[in-house]
Amino acid sequence: MRKLTFTNSRGESVTLGNSRPFLVTKMEGTGPVTIQSQKSPYQDGTTYIDTLLEPRRITLEGAIMAHVGEEIFANRRVLSSVFNPKLGPGTLRYEYDGGAKEIQATADSAVFFPDRSGVPTQKFLATLLCPEPFWLDTFVTGREMSYLAGGLSFPLRLGTNFSNRGFQMNFINSGDVSTPINFKFFGPAENPTVTNVTTGEFVRVKRELQEGDYLEVDTTFGNKRVEIVREDGSRENAFHFIDLASTFFSLVPGVNKLEYSSSDDSTRAKVQITYRNRYVGI
Repeated sequence: MRKLTFTNSRGESVTLGNSRPFLVTKMEGTGPVTIQSQKSPYQDGTTYIDTLLEPRRITLEGAIMAHVGEEIFANRRVLSSVFNPKLGPGTLRYEYDGGAKEIQATADSAVFFPDRSGVPTQKFLATLLCPEPFWLDTFVTGREMSYLAGGLSFPLRLGTNFSNRGFQMNFINSGDVSTPINFKFFGPAENPTVTNVTTGEFVRVKRELQEGDYLEVDTTFGNKRVEIVREDGSRENAFHFIDLASTFFSLVPGVNKLEYSSSDDSTRAKVQITYRNRYVGI
């Protein structure tokens, strides 16, 4: 059964489904793409460079099912309030037989209600703009890597391998495209480094972390940040401690082997890595 729930920035939500009072009859929302290419003098055709997804536009058509006019107008008020374009980005959750996905969406106009003309139901049309065109898992995938010294090994059934330089673990991106990640380095640690062995990219922070502190790195495009979080909860911008050879890398689709290492041999150092898979469609 298909069910759509939109939650705005104020935490107000409305659910559209196959039952009263809000029946959804149609959903459309394929995002256009832009193909980047270049052309050289005397070249036949062009050379393909990349394909970029444009913002996704979603339209929701449905009907308010009610017995009396007062109930219809009360539910019209609910839709208009929740899909208020002045509130900015909200979240659209889509539940279906195969699972559930979410996407950030903004109402780009007020809900449209056509003339009822004596019909006992009220049709409506809501349009949403999704600046980030990817559907996301409704949950966050996360794992923890610990740094141990001395060449210790664990049973193969755990799929883990420790050495005196660091720790490696496989992370699976089951989405359709690369996805940014969030690191949390917990002290004590010196020059903590996470390397994506699969791609050869790494993030290294040239800083010593004290016990009780942790360093947070977010590789999301447009929201990249590096902060030291003290034991008392205070935050310090640490962007200038990033090794200039570092890359704010993402997990490529499939298996990514990540390695955590540090310049010291503390057995207490660890890193938490979290991410959400991204999909081009559902």
